[in-house]
Amino acid sequence: MILVTGGTGLIGAHLLFHLVHEGKKVRASYRTPESLDDVLKVFGYYSEYPKRILDDISWIQADLTDVVSLHSLFEGVDQVYHCAALISFDPRDYQTLMKINVEGTTNIVNLCLAYGVTKLCHLSSVAALGPSRTGEEITEATEWSNLHASVYGLTKHQAELEVWRGAQEGLSVVIVNPGVVIGPGFWNRGSGVLFSRMAQGRRYAPPSGTGFVSVHDVVRAATQLMASDIQQERFILVSENWSYQKVLQKIALSLGVPSPKKIIPFWVLEVLWRLDALWSKLSGKKRRLTKAMVKRFYHPKIYSSDALRSTLNFEFEVLEATIDFCCARFKQEMG
Repeated sequence: MILVTGGTGLIGAHLLFHLVHEGKKVRASYRTPESLDDVLKVFGYYSEYPKRILDDISWIQADLTDVVSLHSLFEGVDQVYHCAALISFDPRDYQTLMKINVEGTTNIVNLCLAYGVTKLCHLSSVAALGPSRTGEEITEATEWSNLHASVYGLTKHQAELEVWRGAQEGLSVVIVNPGVVIGPGFWNRGSGVLFSRMAQGRRYAPPSGTGFVSVHDVVRAATQLMASDIQQERFILVSENWSYQKVLQKIALSLGVPSPKKIIPFWVLEVLWRLDALWSKLSGKKRRLTKAMVKRFYHPKIYSSDALRSTLNFEFEVLEATIDFCCARFKQEMG
């Protein structure tokens, strides 16, 4: 039996489809019944019988922070993919991020040890990696630093420390650090907003850039690592180091809308994050732009996936093809 936590997210849903398609016996956690509708939609991108695939999965409602509810997930489980996490860059969510991302991962690691799980794959993020000096590639060995780290990055880094603690206690683990994951569905959150916002005709792009990767590559890399003898290692999953302008232009081209030809000046961003902080304080709404986010824009992030390529002889798929597929699904859903 394979357990997938966070099975109702972008990576989790695609991972579940892959595992069921491969004939694996799968169990998955979910938080609300409504979230299963998102999974059904994702399955429908790849199959004429999405409900049949959904029913092939043993779904158990559970909360990462409730250890009692988690025990039912682990009966008879051999492998675990820990995909569940909260993504937020709002400093006000720091305690919630700590509780879900760090305490939740602690619970998963402890239960893996208690139930004799043979291997754990922790889905982390490049946000948990240290920053590079200007122009240097970020690798798995890049030293961690809190400098300009987002609250999300801080908690994902601390979650990794819990996984390494489990490794020291005898648990076989692999960690993967995907860049911005591109995949269909979830248009109002995560990377999905890149498509929904571009559909609105955004003319400006943020400065700088980061690493991007297809959700299919994340699933392939994670499952290949779990099927291998590799353990106690981490791997960066980035197929392309692109500027934000470049990825948005490719999305715009595929959607058939005007592409962003201008970059937002840094002085504008410095003003905007301050206004956003004030508006958030007055209105109680979530932050959309933080100081840490703006500071990270000053230095483009360049990530190396050489370790994954050499270890697994891994070849990434063409990212433009994934973007085109996402745009086709987006246009189909939005009419």
